[in-house]
Amino acid sequence: MANSASGMAVSDECKLKFLELKAKRSFRFIVFRIEEKIQRVMVEKLGQPEQSYDDLAASLPPDDCRYAVFDLDFITDENCQKSKIFFISWSPDTSRVRNKMLYASSKDRFKRELDGIQVDLQATDPSEMSFDIIKGRAL
Repeated sequence: MANSASGMAVSDECKLKFLELKAKRSFRFIVFRIEEKIQRVMVEKLGQPEQSYDDLAASLPPDDCRYAVFDLDFITDENCQKSKIFFISWSPDTSRVRNKMLYASSKDRFKRELDGIQVDLQATDPSEMSFDIIKGRAL
């Protein structure tokens, strides 16, 4: 079903890969892009379980928007092993205004398709999504 705000549909692969990340921990992260010609959100890259947050950050283009989910493993102050799934809206200042609007208008509907997101993060440059910020938001 297309998003009424932007007319954007979500490919089944997006939902299936997200479920694999959430339930089976098959991936550390997923990068999604909007394929404007076919009006659909698609999977662009799958991060393997051994990959890191730095690998995700390096996968985001410096001048174009993307969505990403990242499965963060961490240890709480009480020494408990936990994990949280982050949704990252990457919208760098250098990307085209049209793309920023397209990603912004499609975000909420797309995020609703991915049941299990625990933390939402908006970033316009790498400093806004540093690992320290991610860790701080997890606790």
